[in-house]
Amino acid sequence: KSAKSTTATNKRSKGFTAEEKAAMKERAKELKAEKSRAEGEEDLLAKIAEMKGSDRTMAKRVHEIVKATAPDLVPRTWYGMPAYRNEDDKVVCFFKSAGKFKSRYATLGFNDAANLDAGNMWPTEFALKKLTPAEEKKVSALVKKAVS
Repeated sequence: KSAKSTTATNKRSKGFTAEEKAAMKERAKELKAEKSRAEGEEDLLAKIAEMKGSDRTMAKRVHEIVKATAPDLVPRTWYGMPAYRNEDDKVVCFFKSAGKFKSRYATLGFNDAANLDAGNMWPTEFALKKLTPAEEKKVSALVKKAVS
């Protein structure tokens, strides 16, 4: 590489962002704390309460949908985000607010514990700008499939 392109690369790559570092610190705290289902849900609801505007509104609604669709999933936080784990303590799905990492949209994400496999390629995160009844139906279907 030329000196110019190496310098440009170094300016762009400064390691983890402050938001990423905060998420890692939150995850370390989560790993140290063993919590009951009720305490996990309390933490999750506290994280939702910290969100602003549409992030908070969508996170509340996603929480309601997940609880109704997959009552066996256990609410908790994961890297400081609302998440839901299965009986094997594996996070199945999570809500990432737009404000957490200064994104232009929130996402509903699924980890490898989710049964969403569809051939050789499938989405694992879905952008959320607004939750209308149509999107709520899609979220419910995805969660139902994820735990099937």
